[in-house]
Amino acid sequence: MNAGTRVEVVLPGKVEPEGLQVHRGVVPVAGPGQVVIRMEATGVSFAEQQMRRGRYYDQPPFPFVPGYDVVGTVAQTGEGVPSGLAGTRVAALLKVGGWASHVAVDAADVVPVPDGISAAEAETVVINGITAWQMLHRKARVRAGQTVLVHGANGGVGSVLVQLAHAAGAKVIGTASARHHTALREQGVTPIDYRTENIPDSVRRIAPAGVDAVFDHVGGRGIVDSWRLLAPGGTLVAYGSASTRDDEGSKQWPVLKLLGRVWLWNALPNRRHAYFFNVWAGRALSTGRFRARLRADLTEVFNALQRGEITARIAAELPLSQVAEAMRLAESGTVAGKVVLHP
Repeated sequence: MNAGTRVEVVLPGKVEPEGLQVHRGVVPVAGPGQVVIRMEATGVSFAEQQMRRGRYYDQPPFPFVPGYDVVGTVAQTGEGVPSGLAGTRVAALLKVGGWASHVAVDAADVVPVPDGISAAEAETVVINGITAWQMLHRKARVRAGQTVLVHGANGGVGSVLVQLAHAAGAKVIGTASARHHTALREQGVTPIDYRTENIPDSVRRIAPAGVDAVFDHVGGRGIVDSWRLLAPGGTLVAYGSASTRDDEGSKQWPVLKLLGRVWLWNALPNRRHAYFFNVWAGRALSTGRFRARLRADLTEVFNALQRGEITARIAAELPLSQVAEAMRLAESGTVAGKVVLHP
């Protein structure tokens, strides 16, 4: 690859992983207020898995370049951007566009990556870390001595949630398939096999009075159980609808149903709370406030990584040219952590 060539992965429509297309083109030029990041690591998150099925609720029209986040070095700075930013390793939250060797973004949207953290390590905690941090500390406000239930405790967001909850002094119950239970126990998690156990019964045996927070990426009918498992004063944070990933029909409907349940539950005369978490919430109302919060919270996550409170869970590292294999691996349910892509 020469310095003037950009490599990108294009999602042309609803395709199997082998239908992803690798294109080559010209490296973008940084416009006013922008930087061009030379990608060192991006990753496969659940969002891309939904997008290739046309199931992500606000994905752009096909074709487009997926990639929810990116970590790399600033290769160009545009007009109005301090030239000293060039050569700095940064992370950026994008929603789409990260599966490319070079990415142009607004300079105000990049967050410096501290020294001592590799690109791959940082990549595992950008979207996953910011989601976990904000749900735990800004929504549920988990405190020491509380008990939380994390669905998908071995997954990208779930594994970070588990570690951040422990760092906050909370006890963690986690759902996962049996193959991940040994690893979860080693982390101090009380595991529940969602395939073979009755989750509400198992949780009640561990926490008879209910749990202080539930983090639910599954959605569907199980969200009602999550709500009912809350102790008085507890908080449910729903942040996805994984149970509907392979469904047909409207991709917005599962989210709208979740939002409706959240509204109804919060309208009831009870001491429990429910949220549907969207990392982009508030951006349209105040871009400056959104950026400041994102920068502050992602910096907290990077600091926790430096302190060893959380560890980078890298399931596999593959080149961008092997994106189909990376997608299949991420979707297999057999790996723990994040599948990372390199240029």
